[in-house]
Amino acid sequence: MQIHSHSEFNHSRGRREQGLQVLLDRLVQTMQRDELVRQTTNQLRESLQVDRVVLYYFYGQWQGQVTFESLGSKEFSILGSTGPDGCFNDKYAALYLAGRVKAIADVELEPIESCHRDFLRNMQVRANLVVPILIPRGLWGLLAAHHCEGSHYWSPSDIEMMQTGAQTLATAPYILES
Repeated sequence: MQIHSHSEFNHSRGRREQGLQVLLDRLVQTMQRDELVRQTTNQLRESLQVDRVVLYYFYGQWQGQVTFESLGSKEFSILGSTGPDGCFNDKYAALYLAGRVKAIADVELEPIESCHRDFLRNMQVRANLVVPILIPRGLWGLLAAHHCEGSHYWSPSDIEMMQTGAQTLATAPYILES
């Protein structure tokens, strides 16, 4: 049996408490980030009067998934969906890194890559508005508004509203640190 001195015990307890504090701080930051994303996507969906607003988060080199969604109806859920393999590549990433905003009023009429059109059809998207979420490290994610039940004209104020939402997310301290 090993006997520890009082100072060794206190040192070990201090490290454990410090570790717990770090874990608690991360949990609080995650909750704050998630609440901000939830509020932003809900406000955008309601203001734009669309069927769905999603956050597509990049967890790897142009690999990502839908991590948040605000829905007009549960039937439109695509939570956890990943992008089309090979369709989102360096060429498209560079466009979004440069601030590209893509507004498609009707995916059936827009001249887009067939893999992109098929991907949007599979997600029940008829109209699409996508803005990048850019942080100093690069492209953190995409904020996308989808209208599923028909075509949808995106006004300049719709685009500005989405850009403001993306900027709100991009400048939040708990997103910058994630």
